[in-house]
Amino acid sequence: MQVGLIGAGNMASALARGWGDPVLCSDAGSGRARGLADELGGEALDSNLAVAQRADLVVLCHKPAQLAAVASEIAAEAKAVASVLGATPVAALQEAYPDIPVFRLMPNTPVEVRSGVILYTPAPDIPQELEQQVISLFERLGTVVTLPEGSMAAATAVTGVGPAYQALLAEAQVDAAVRYGLNAALAGRLVAETMSGTAALLAERDYDTLALRREVTSPGGSTARGLAALERGGVRAAFHDAVDAVVGWSRA
Repeated sequence: MQVGLIGAGNMASALARGWGDPVLCSDAGSGRARGLADELGGEALDSNLAVAQRADLVVLCHKPAQLAAVASEIAAEAKAVASVLGATPVAALQEAYPDIPVFRLMPNTPVEVRSGVILYTPAPDIPQELEQQVISLFERLGTVVTLPEGSMAAATAVTGVGPAYQALLAEAQVDAAVRYGLNAALAGRLVAETMSGTAALLAERDYDTLALRREVTSPGGSTARGLAALERGGVRAAFHDAVDAVVGWSRA
């Protein structure tokens, strides 16, 4: 399946690097499509229309506000369209591309290293064979989770922004360790490896966060003291506020 990317920003680049295949891509004049094609092979094409004419699947990576404008260029030529546009429901995709199979997917940036989470809301009346091809394509990048559209905003508030939150948590831990004399590079490695191992252990525990926390926390011990300090600092409330902020924006 030949993939064509419209837009060559951060998410398009992450997808392309994760797939690792030669790409067909276009941009709005930034030059990033040329850089991506030079990096991975393939071609940076002169127009969105040229991408649609040559691709089996067009992946929309442009800004959500450009949905109608891009559709007016390519809808007559595109064979199938996959959207990774934020806050763009299936109905809006079908309205923009009324006679073309459409797929709504929301990946996060770890797709670049094939460890992403890709949220998928099925559109009605999609040919089964084509759907299997598209899902298999995205499964190369990580875990595809199918969910109803009504859950997409909340799920995106976990997965889409999650890498930035995890990076902030890592940064805060590194800064705290540096205060006590650890080299920043070493502290960063220790934090990242601990996060990676904890994620793997959570998967082994069926994602039971409470069970894992209890395994690590001895009554009255250092972990208990540290967790109490985090609770006093409002870490749990801060995450609730963050999800509220993201879901509120995506539904606006």
